[in-house]
Amino acid sequence: MFDFAEKILERPDAPQQLERIQNALKEERQRRLEFYEWVTEDMKVEFINGEVVIHSPVKKRHWDASDLLSSLLSFFVRAKKMGRIATEKAMISLTRNDYEPDICFFSAAQVATFTEEQVLFPAPEFVVEILSRKTAKNDRGVKRVDYATHGIREYWIIDPARQQIEQYLLPTEDSREYFPPRILRIDDDIESRVIKGFAIPVRAVFEEAANMEALKNLI
Repeated sequence: MFDFAEKILERPDAPQQLERIQNALKEERQRRLEFYEWVTEDMKVEFINGEVVIHSPVKKRHWDASDLLSSLLSFFVRAKKMGRIATEKAMISLTRNDYEPDICFFSAAQVATFTEEQVLFPAPEFVVEILSRKTAKNDRGVKRVDYATHGIREYWIIDPARQQIEQYLLPTEDSREYFPPRILRIDDDIESRVIKGFAIPVRAVFEEAANMEALKNLI
């Protein structure tokens, strides 16, 4: 970002360039307000860098992974009174963009501030996105950068086709860029840094029997 600002300031027409950016962002904010009026709770849709992104129905392997992981996370988080797990339809509203992550974790302190009628939520502590061919570019690109910029401390990208998980972590609470990811495969175990004590086999995200065994161990 600093390099980008320096490049603009090197140009003799820097004021005009900045005005163009400001005007574009103003128009984008208006489109975002229109998006809020248009979107309904039965849609799976996001607002990303000024564009409305409508998601297609997911494949079975996508909702299998979502269901298996969210069931483990929800049980563990509720049992430990750590907060709440939201799946699919919780829209998080960041500085510029609005996302509906596949799974996210809000701490108990965050949940205590939410109202019953709330529809836009702040950056959670932990986010999971499940890859598809159409979402991979955003999941590994703009979302990864945006999540880190807004202090989301842990980000998992699940690849159902390869049966693996990419685990991204912020080095410190003040960091705004993730470490290079750890790649966990089907025979590995994964442990969350944010949801303390939550450790499962990667296999439990993809196979019912392993999921049930992981649930017993969490109990």
